[in-house]
Amino acid sequence: MADNKRSGSVRKHAADTVALILFFTATGIINERLIAGMTWEQVLHARLIGGALMVPVGRPYGIWRDWMMGHSNGSHVSHVLWDSLALMTFQVPIYAAIIAFSGASGEGLVRGVLGAGVMMVVLGRPYGAFLQWMRRLFGLSAEGDRLRDDPNR
Repeated sequence: MADNKRSGSVRKHAADTVALILFFTATGIINERLIAGMTWEQVLHARLIGGALMVPVGRPYGIWRDWMMGHSNGSHVSHVLWDSLALMTFQVPIYAAIIAFSGASGEGLVRGVLGAGVMMVVLGRPYGAFLQWMRRLFGLSAEGDRLRDDPNR
C-alpha cells in the first residue's frame, strides 16, 4: 500500500511538473521576446532559470490549483475564473522575479509582468485543461486532489 501511495505521489509530481515546463516554456518565450522586448540571450537565460524553478514549483502549483478549483461551482465560467485566478496569483510573482533576475528592468520589467498577468488570465483555463490532460496521460485523476473537500490533507 505504501509503495502504491508513493508511486501515485511521484506520478502527481511528474505530471504537474512536465505540464508546467512544456506549457510555460513556450508561452514564456512569446512574452519575453514579443511583449517584454528581451533579447534572445535574455530569453534563453530566463527560460533556463524558469525551467530550473519549474521543477520544484510544478507540484505545489498543482496542489494550489486543485484547492482553488475546489471553489468552482462546476460551470464553464466558474472553471475559467478559478483557473485564471489560480494561475495569476501563483505564477506572476515567480515570473516577475525570473525576468528581473534575467535582465528585464524599468519599463520592460513592468511590461513583462503586466503581459504575464494578462497571459495568465487568458491562459488559465487552457493550461488547466492541459494539466488535466497531462494528468490523465500519467494515469491520474484529471481533477487532481480536491484539498478543500478532504480535511485530512
